[in-house]
This record gives sequence, C-alpha cells and structure tokens, in this order.
Amino acid sequence: MAVRDGEMNRELISGSRVEKFEEFVSVYEPRLRRALVTRFGTEEGRDATAEALAYAWEHWDSLKAVANPLGYLYRVGQSRSRKRELRVVFLLPETTEHDFEPKLPEALRKLSDHQRLAVVLVHAYSWRVTEVAELLGVKPNTIQNHLARGLRRLRISIGAEHEE
Repeated sequence: MAVRDGEMNRELISGSRVEKFEEFVSVYEPRLRRALVTRFGTEEGRDATAEALAYAWEHWDSLKAVANPLGYLYRVGQSRSRKRELRVVFLLPETTEHDFEPKLPEALRKLSDHQRLAVVLVHAYSWRVTEVAELLGVKPNTIQNHLARGLRRLRISIGAEHEE
C-alpha cells in the first residue's frame, strides 16, 4: 500500500458516513481478515473480522484519531475472540495431490502464534515485515526474529533441516 494507514484513514473518515465506511472496509477488510484467519483459523478468524468491523461501525467517529486502524481493529478482533480462542486447525484436502508440502499444516500448528502469523503473512500473503510489526504493535526486528525462528522450526518439522 503506497499510502500509510494513518493517512489513508484520515482520507476515508471524511465524507458520507455510509460511503466512507464502505470504502474503509474495502481497503482494510481483506488484510484484517487474512491476519485474523491466520491467527484463529478460518471460521473464528472470519467471526473476529466481523466483530472488529462491527466495532468499527459502532465507533466510527472515534476512529478519526486512530493512527493505525488495521492494528487497532486486529486487537479488537483478537480481544473479542478470546472467549472462544482455539489453536488454528489447518485442514488437509481430501485428495492426495498437494500444491504444498503435505507436512506443512501440522508443522504450522506447532509454531507459536506470533511465529505462525509472521511466516504466513510474510510468505503466503506477501506482507512486508514492517506491516506485520505495525499490525502487532511491535518493532520490525521482533517480527524478523519470529520469522527466522518460525522458518527454522518449519524446516525441522518437515525434514528439510536437521536439528543441531
């Protein structure tokens, strides 16, 4: 995204409430959904996204002051999902043909939540490290560490690297 989230947020907040909210959702919902689905799994992640966007609609006027609406709504979705938080389950397709390493879903399940978020968002969804760091409210170096450790654990789990 060429425009920083805070700048985009200020541009989207002004104007007709419904039109601007729809525009806001079209910009932020796909990225928010990917992050929450990565964190909670498909069903819970979509529910968390809906909860976060419902919160955004209810508190639309107060979002004007939020510099990082994506990170803010990620936290809203995360906190609204706590009561039903489960480990992510990656379902294997019923066919025996794989477009990915067959051991990958189980290996991803074994990663910590932060490692899984870093690996999936950066490598599967092409997010920049800085975007993931902004989402989670941490420094990019922290995400680099989660990414490096997560990739190393994945390589060991699928047998691409031996433990030392």
